[in-house]
Parts: sequence; C-alpha cells; structure tokens
Amino acid sequence: MELTWLGHACFRLRSREATIVTDPYEAGSGYPTLKLTANIVTVSHADPRHSAAAAIGGSPRVIDRPGEYEIAGVPIIGVRTYRDREKGATLGKNVSFVFTVEDMQIGHLGNLGHVPNAEQAEALTGLDVLLIPVGGRVTLDAKLAAETISLLQPRLVVPMHFATPREKEDLDGIDRFLREMGLAAAEPQPRLSVTKSSLPDSVQVVVLAPPS
Repeated sequence: MELTWLGHACFRLRSREATIVTDPYEAGSGYPTLKLTANIVTVSHADPRHSAAAAIGGSPRVIDRPGEYEIAGVPIIGVRTYRDREKGATLGKNVSFVFTVEDMQIGHLGNLGHVPNAEQAEALTGLDVLLIPVGGRVTLDAKLAAETISLLQPRLVVPMHFATPREKEDLDGIDRFLREMGLAAAEPQPRLSVTKSSLPDSVQVVVLAPPS
C-alpha cells in the first residue's frame, strides 16, 4: 500500500484493491489543485476544504456518512464522531473512516475534535495505520492527539491537518505534536509504502511531506 499526503486532511491511498482519496479540498485552498482519479472518496464533513469530491475523476463512489460499506473489494466502516467536545454542538458532526486493504486497517479521523469515547474507540482500535489531525484550533491539538493515540494504539501514526507553508488555516505546527510524542524531530518522507509484514511492533510516527 502506498500513502501520499496531499495537504490538509487529504490523502491518496493506493492499494491492490482500489485507490482511495480522503477529504479532497477545493481549488484555492492553498495547496495544489487536485488532479486525481479514484475508486472511492471519503468526506468527513461538509466543508469545501474536506468535501470537494467533484474534483476527483474516475467516477468514484463517495461516502460521507456513518455505516458499513464494501466498494471495489474494500470493506469500509464510517464511525460517527464530532468536531468538538460537545457532541457537535459547536462545530458539528464528523465521520471517521476505517479501510481494510492488503490485510491492514487504515483509519482516517477526519476533523475529529475530541478523544473517542468507549464505543467509538472500539470501532477504531486495532488500526495498523492512523491518519490523525494534530494542528488544534478546530481539531485535536497535540495533547488530545497524543491521548487518542495512547487509547487506540495503532502501529503507525501519520499526522495531518497542521501548519505548513501552504496551509491557509490557522493551525499549530508539527513540532508541538512531536514534542508531545517524545520526539525531538522527524524527517518528512514524500510518501509511505507499507505492507503487513513491514509494520513496527510498537507505535511509530511517520511525518509525510506536504506538496510543495
């Protein structure tokens, strides 16, 4: 499986089964215009920086709500979560997704704004790769992201939704999250290629470079 971060909360996930794009953003968001095709697009909430599914070619199936699905041979679970700590009263609802590809479970938390409760954690536990917002303000901040990681215990953690030179939203930088995880620094990688056999035995953070 190959994972590329396209900025904000948008990733392209390429597997033997299908190509998945998460939370595509509209043109003018600060990041390069998306020119992608996919089988599946997931949308965590109805914000143009997360829901520009029309920008993705290939006539993908779009999922934007909780439930259980199977598309192009990929089992998908959408988990009802929220963008704040008041069950959506302030910022609204969110959907976190779990994909099963190449015998691995990949979780994309969308704009999650709270540590998952017991029911949500049960659906999100056992992940091999966790894509988690860490920039605070309108999502998890570094401290809450670290608490969520401790709760879910994924094998690989890929932070997203943090400040970069192209990011227009006012977000915290990656350094605060790395310090919270006990890391001095991390060398950004252009992409993540992972197989079931290459997964680490304990939690490991991988920082992906945003598009230039």
